Amino acid sequence: MRKWVLSGILATEETYLSHLEALLLPMKPLKAAATTSQPVLTVAQIETIFFKVPELYEIHKEFYDGLFPRVQQWSHHQRVGDLFQKLVRKNKKRNQRSDFSSFQHTALLYKPVDRVTRSTLVLHDLLKHTPTSHPDHPLLQDALRISQNFLSSINEETTPRRQSVTVKKGENRQLLKDSFMVELVEGARKLRHVFLFTDLLLCAKLKKQIGGKNQQYDSKWYIPLTELTFQGPEESEPLTIPQVPDEELDAMKVKISHLRSEIQREKRANKGSKVIDRLRKKLSEQESLLLLTSPSMPLRVYNKNGKSYGFLISSDYERAEWKEIIKEQQKKCLKTSSLTSMELQMLTSSCVKLQTVHHIPLSINKEEDESSGLYGFLNVIVHSASGLKQSLNLYCTLEVDSFGFFSNKAKTRVYRYTTEPKWNEEFEIELEGSQTLRLLCYEKSYNKTKQNKEDGDSTDRIMGKGQIPLDPQTHQGKDWQRTVIPMNGIEVKLSMKFTSREFSLKRMPSRKPMGVFGIKISTVTKRERSKVPYIVRQCLEEIERRGMEEVGIYRVSGVATDIQALKTAFDTNNKDVSVMMSEMDVNAIAGTLKLYFRELPEPLFTDELYPNFAGGITLSDSVAKESCMLNLLLSLPEPNLVTFLFLLDHLKRVAEKESVNKMSLHNLATVFGPTLLRPAEKDSKIPANPTQPISMGDSWSLEVMAQVQVLLYFLQLETIPTPDSKRQSILFSTEV
Repeated sequence: MRKWVLSGILATEETYLSHLEALLLPMKPLKAAATTSQPVLTVAQIETIFFKVPELYEIHKEFYDGLFPRVQQWSHHQRVGDLFQKLVRKNKKRNQRSDFSSFQHTALLYKPVDRVTRSTLVLHDLLKHTPTSHPDHPLLQDALRISQNFLSSINEETTPRRQSVTVKKGENRQLLKDSFMVELVEGARKLRHVFLFTDLLLCAKLKKQIGGKNQQYDSKWYIPLTELTFQGPEESEPLTIPQVPDEELDAMKVKISHLRSEIQREKRANKGSKVIDRLRKKLSEQESLLLLTSPSMPLRVYNKNGKSYGFLISSDYERAEWKEIIKEQQKKCLKTSSLTSMELQMLTSSCVKLQTVHHIPLSINKEEDESSGLYGFLNVIVHSASGLKQSLNLYCTLEVDSFGFFSNKAKTRVYRYTTEPKWNEEFEIELEGSQTLRLLCYEKSYNKTKQNKEDGDSTDRIMGKGQIPLDPQTHQGKDWQRTVIPMNGIEVKLSMKFTSREFSLKRMPSRKPMGVFGIKISTVTKRERSKVPYIVRQCLEEIERRGMEEVGIYRVSGVATDIQALKTAFDTNNKDVSVMMSEMDVNAIAGTLKLYFRELPEPLFTDELYPNFAGGITLSDSVAKESCMLNLLLSLPEPNLVTFLFLLDHLKRVAEKESVNKMSLHNLATVFGPTLLRPAEKDSKIPANPTQPISMGDSWSLEVMAQVQVLLYFLQLETIPTPDSKRQSILFSTEV
């Protein structure tokens, strides 16, 4: 072990000496030129630039030349302590003669101090493997003491106070906020660490760490706050955002889920840490990629000279937070700060100590005992808001986090011109390891001409924002919990109810003789004497009539009370159901249709055939896959098959309008896959034990992805041959 440690220090000393040699090469001709009539640099400048380099070279050359032969002729009794003692004493003497008041300004001094830090670590390692009886032990201990004293003396003089950096004339520059963000650079997404100081905004890039080096930053650009604006010139180009298809994002989530459950499995099996480290590395790569590719909300900042920079953020909450804090600070900041390149370098290297966000928000960086969040469904009722000073048109949006970032999940209708909006709307939000619920309250602007120059969005203004933690302990009860979110003087009242995944996924056997919901599809079609249940035909007809161009049709939540009213009307065979539907928001109709399929006691694809569909979709031979999938489909009972074909034709027509409604085949498969295929509880492969939320969440994700893939397969098939060539007559049979 001692020999290995020493071989390592020899290798790094060799590199260090070659760097010093490279520095010495230009020094001699520059010194010679300094005494001529046309000096390139003055003697004083040369002294500053090559400060003590020859001395350093001599000290380290002597150490290297002494250590090399001893390591070559290694034996257990070999001594090296005297060499280390000599090295640290000489380094200490050399550095005591240095003027450390200039340390912050002389980046070149960093390297020698870095060497002292490294040799201190080596001394620690050597002592660990040197028996106390060995003659080297006292010498190494002495060398370590000298090294540590020297380092702490430097740190006292140079460590900037956390959160602040001293600038000229004793002023203080403080760090107000920092976070990782995605910057758009010539159409490419780049991960950056952004630092907001009291007088400027600095965008930096984290350098790759090589060979145990500490973190370091490269500055990319900075804007003094007095020069920064969110409004660009009239002619500024709109930001073109490279969008990543949902399929790709979902594929990344599947990989992440796979890797997380594999890590859990390896931990339980007590496998070697090498396997786990390899999996963690893969997980880190996938999570970083997802973090880079998912945000798509623009935040642009302009320098008054016209240069603009664009960031992509996944949450309007964060975007608003950055804007607020910058605007607030601009009111206090009066002086323009322009930095010399040396000052910029100093500031950038101080970011390592000042940063408050130390890690990219990946699960890999979480502590073992940190909560893995909630998996399941959160029902939220947004009741009302109070505390508004003037009548406005208001709506709210809800955001939750999953996979390390926040995204918008629901939006209330606009409550027109009031100081006390009463939305009373319920939403069902799917949680994937979520830990926080955020609420934003907006004023809706109906002024079409007045576009918001700041980020090309509409002029809807955020009136307030707030958030509440989703704590597994407090949300385990089945009851509704009322809560109030205070924000900027406004209070929004909410009720929440959480259903964990193992409960929300159960299909219940039918317990009632009449009605439509929760009744076997064959019972309903027999009773109605139809091929396709009346509820399915009615809902699809209404959506085809006025919902085909609705943005996010089938994905945007309908109002829960409207859905319940329609459910009751269909269940009681209400004659006025078509009138009710014509007056209702089309998202409620889409929600009713999804609820019907979700509440079937057996999925449309049947419990019996589900495992075969899940297996068939994984076949790699395309001919075998098509044959298998079509045969399985045609094995479905007639009402199931005909209803599915009827729905399939409709979903393909919805996807034809994707440019308007933003619903691709993949989006539709994501919405309907689990609804049509998810088996009853007894056939589900989901572990029932809720004490392992991570593995439960992940196996759930994998099963859901299989269900999505099956439906996507049928959506992408050009034609589906059916046993009856008069397919249209099956679908549109008048026999009701």
